[in-house]
Amino acid sequence: MNWAARLIGGRFHYGWLTVAVVFLVLLAAAGTRATPSVMMVPLEHQFGWSRATISLAISVNIALYGLMGPFAAAAMQRFGIRPTLLVALGTMAAGVGLSSLMTQPWQMVLVWGVMVGGATGVAALSLSATVVTRWFTTRRGFVMGILTASSATGQLVFLPMLAAIAEHYGWRQVVWVVALAAAVVIPLVAFLLPERPADMQLRPYGEPHDAPVASTVTRQNPLAIAFGTLATASKTRDFWLLFFSFFICGASTNGYVGTHLIAMCGDYGMNEVQGASLLAAMGIFDLFGTTLSGWLSDRFNSRVLLFWYYGLRGLSLMYLPHAFGIDFFGLPLFAVFYGLDWIATVPPTVRLATDVYGKESAPVVFGWVVAGHQLGAAFAALGAGMLRASLGTYTVASMISGGLCLVAALIVLRINRPEKVPQPQTV
Repeated sequence: MNWAARLIGGRFHYGWLTVAVVFLVLLAAAGTRATPSVMMVPLEHQFGWSRATISLAISVNIALYGLMGPFAAAAMQRFGIRPTLLVALGTMAAGVGLSSLMTQPWQMVLVWGVMVGGATGVAALSLSATVVTRWFTTRRGFVMGILTASSATGQLVFLPMLAAIAEHYGWRQVVWVVALAAAVVIPLVAFLLPERPADMQLRPYGEPHDAPVASTVTRQNPLAIAFGTLATASKTRDFWLLFFSFFICGASTNGYVGTHLIAMCGDYGMNEVQGASLLAAMGIFDLFGTTLSGWLSDRFNSRVLLFWYYGLRGLSLMYLPHAFGIDFFGLPLFAVFYGLDWIATVPPTVRLATDVYGKESAPVVFGWVVAGHQLGAAFAALGAGMLRASLGTYTVASMISGGLCLVAALIVLRINRPEKVPQPQTV
């Protein structure tokens, strides 16, 4: 990696190249996570599996994706970013490839739920938080916005192509394309991703030259780091406010819309490619919305930003069932409105976690908060599938999801606010 530093010759900080590599890793992981939504209808047709059965595997995937966050952040502190990522990417590529052989629902739960879910949980938001806090002192919100937007870009790049492949060639060819994409980023991590700025004789971007050098090396067991941080953070009110607001965030994004929107479009006579194109269009707008959110979180009150994000998202989800009945502007209006807001909540949430718990503990604390996000997503993925199977429509699920977002808009206003201390009465 020193050869890469010599190649750029000091023209820009190496932290930006690190961001580029991590962006590609997150892009591949996002495409992998989005793949089951493309496979849902083909698997239903070939094997006769119900959407509730397929949603079970997806919900296990989403739950493990979130639960891996704090342990992944702790493993990166103990073993390093590069070794942890290489193991995860290898497992991801192998698991996706093995899924081409599945013929039973339990095999989908084992491979897509356990193997792929656990592996993608390493290449997730906790990775972004670790890289941002380790490599940047200034412009953290902006960089976090860029890395978070990679999830939207992953859908933008993969979903329409994967849907077209599934429609013309079958779901097994989709699996091989995704496995190849996961394998391609492995050498980039191996040769271009250093552990910390000090390995490149650098300071974090924006850090003064006279600032003391902080050590990030630890000998502690990753399990002890993860659970010790949880034990400390869980005693504070702010942790639970962050946790439950992000639970609702996950339920209303990749748990519900990310998992079921393509199948929902099928209920209204749209094919998989059209549904995937709608989801990808939302990804385009989220790329701008999340990057802008990172810029805003460097300049404005994160609580106020989150209030507007959750409130507007709730209104857009309540509008969704009606959007299919409006000829021209219905779905495009939803795609723009919801897309700009999809995961714009991440940069302000990371900012609040860093402000409350400090630079060193924030990635692990945020990992536990992301676990709440993915538990909410798993809850919505399974719950929406069960509601669709019993009611024959997604309308009730849309209204529940929108209502939860309005609740989250009120919750976030209490984060990182000091308790009011009663003043003594003057006699």
